[in-house]
Amino acid sequence: MSGLVLSMLLPVTPVLASESVDETTVEKPAVAPEVSAALERKKAREQELAALSRDIDVSTDRQAAIAREIRALDRDRETLNAKIIGTSDTIRGLETRLSDTERRLRALGENEDAVRLSLIARRDILAEVLAALQRIGKRPPPALAVRPSDALSAVRSAILLNAVMPELKVETEALAADLEELHRLKAVIAEEKNRLRGDAMRLAEEKSRLELLLSAKRQEHQKSVRVLREEKERAAELANKAGSLQELIASLEQEIESAREAAEKSRQAALDAKRQGKRSFDPFSDPGRLAPAVPFQETRGKLPQPVSGTLLKDFGQEDDFGGVTEGQSIATRPGSNVTAPADGWVVYSGPFRSFGQLLILNTGDGYHVLLAGMDRIDAELGQFVLTGEPVGVMGATQWASASTFGLGSTQPILYVEFRKDGRAIDPTPWWARTEEEKARG
Repeated sequence: MSGLVLSMLLPVTPVLASESVDETTVEKPAVAPEVSAALERKKAREQELAALSRDIDVSTDRQAAIAREIRALDRDRETLNAKIIGTSDTIRGLETRLSDTERRLRALGENEDAVRLSLIARRDILAEVLAALQRIGKRPPPALAVRPSDALSAVRSAILLNAVMPELKVETEALAADLEELHRLKAVIAEEKNRLRGDAMRLAEEKSRLELLLSAKRQEHQKSVRVLREEKERAAELANKAGSLQELIASLEQEIESAREAAEKSRQAALDAKRQGKRSFDPFSDPGRLAPAVPFQETRGKLPQPVSGTLLKDFGQEDDFGGVTEGQSIATRPGSNVTAPADGWVVYSGPFRSFGQLLILNTGDGYHVLLAGMDRIDAELGQFVLTGEPVGVMGATQWASASTFGLGSTQPILYVEFRKDGRAIDPTPWWARTEEEKARG
């Protein structure tokens, strides 16, 4: 029995030694060595995780292939819009997969640390038992016929060994289980990392494709650069003077030609849709549309959220200033694409007070959709954007704004607000339910 147990324990002792390098020689009075080592491993994992999906460059050959694909694409509005929205959907799916993979990797890393700590916690007792077995192996039982005086000592040793064996067996089985689990976790972690690298590369390629598609669409825009620059400068002046979002929207739609035209088009589109009556077709099916197919109020329960992420603060919750929130704050991945949640005309695109980069869409019939906290906006004044069309990109960290203050997240945060006739309303009824929400009922 002792020989079998000894053979099981001896091969694994190097593993235990390797797991605790410097733990016996470096004194850390404030923190236990094994806890400090676990924290260091966690920090290294976080850095590695961030590096796995960051700074991935698309190869020159692949860039050229994507550029040829865009040049060969039919440049009519419908085809271009359909390609842009399709690429944006692919990017959103990849961003969701990356977030899920990163979450699984963090959980696997925590499990790995727990197994390592379990091994370290039993290291001392296993070392003592192993040393005892090694001593027994080096000193075989005496020959009683030759040295009968050692008989009592031999009997006592046998009794002690029998008492130790059950505990030793339990410890050995636990050790074997932990080592097997550690081996399994390392294999799963390696597999998840490979998946993360592959998805990150696909994401980089799709973002490159989207940039070229958006560039092609901008080339089709007829408004002169000079007029657009003048309007943006005037819009910035109005934003500096406006005391509230309501004032900003009102002044824009009175004084900026693009915003005024957008407001007029939205009113006309709402009237046309009402004359045609309620229809049962998919309002987002025609990528060549130049106006919303149905009034905004008829899109309740159908709109996609503008970004993939986690809701941090909902509409109507208490904020940190004694009031209640007028929109929703969503934590996203760094660099995530932001898409238009509804059809609408851009009436403002630029910085506004503590909101960071702000985009305001006139969606018709007195409704406006506001998106704030982006690092970059890709939509221009007066432009009509389709539901699901990319309109901006998130930054690397959150904007320190009034809308996101105190949320306790270092991730970039998108602030979303819906307004009807100048008053904030709850966006929740407009969002389409995800498959996960449908499954929960």
